[in-house]
Amino acid sequence: MGVKGFVEGGIASIIAGCSTHPLDLIKVRMQLHGEASGSSTTGQTLRPVHAFHPPNHANTAHAPVAPRVGPISVGVRILQQEGAAALFSGISATMLRQTLYSTTRMGLYDMLKKKWTDPNTKNMPLGKKIVSGLIAGGIGAAVGNPADVAMVRMQADGRLPAAQRRNYKSVVDAITQMSKNEGITSLWRGSSLTVNRAMLVTASQLASYDEFKELILGKGLMKDGLGTHVTASFAAGFVASVVTNPVDVIKTRIMNMKVESGAAPPYNGALDCAMKTIKAEGPMALYKGFIPTISRQGPFTIVLFVTLEQVRKLLKDF
Repeated sequence: MGVKGFVEGGIASIIAGCSTHPLDLIKVRMQLHGEASGSSTTGQTLRPVHAFHPPNHANTAHAPVAPRVGPISVGVRILQQEGAAALFSGISATMLRQTLYSTTRMGLYDMLKKKWTDPNTKNMPLGKKIVSGLIAGGIGAAVGNPADVAMVRMQADGRLPAAQRRNYKSVVDAITQMSKNEGITSLWRGSSLTVNRAMLVTASQLASYDEFKELILGKGLMKDGLGTHVTASFAAGFVASVVTNPVDVIKTRIMNMKVESGAAPPYNGALDCAMKTIKAEGPMALYKGFIPTISRQGPFTIVLFVTLEQVRKLLKDF
């Protein structure tokens, strides 16, 4: 019985992850936009020709902040400069990540939900839903972190000058090269952030979906069908986006940073990255990529839960 939840969650997650991958790639590029040239990457970014000075530059106070860029302009630029195939850079890593991370978190949440649901009311208190999401998300993220790092790097590669690109051939090649060149620990770079983000996203996404769905059905607003599933999942996607975007920006920048041999890393952890980002680009920099985050999180959550409900129907007799 327990394995079924993992299978259902895994199938739904892989379909949702692959179908929204281009939106995720645009989100990653936007989150790295405006990052100081000395931080993680140098060369081609999505800012204009004038230089953006690193935070330690003497003229920091007068340094121009890179103007905001929209998801459509980022998408168009990727198509023009790198071709349509670039929108699917790192999709092998997405598939591996969903297989490891999402299958684990969805299955564990399902197990905890069955364990903690009141047998009389058939309901689970919101507090227990949140705790279940936190536990399931944290364990899932720890399992899937190597694929997450590989995915961020593969998605970000196209914004580098040709000479500096990592040019990973696949997720397996990315993980192999990282282990060989940077040590096995590089596969868990940013893992504390990944775990924190996954705990937040799983708790906000899965708990709020269940809560919204129960509310809609309980108030008799809609019947248990596609309309209810789409409405509840979009609301859950919005909640998850608001809660997790700042952690996601910091996670992306730490995972993508280049650590040169013998040189100090650009960021000394999550707090340092957050402070440097806020100092150089302002507090709203933590919500960079929010439009593509909600543009991805909304469809991703809808595809995830609508597919999950359909897969459950198909597998209900097993």
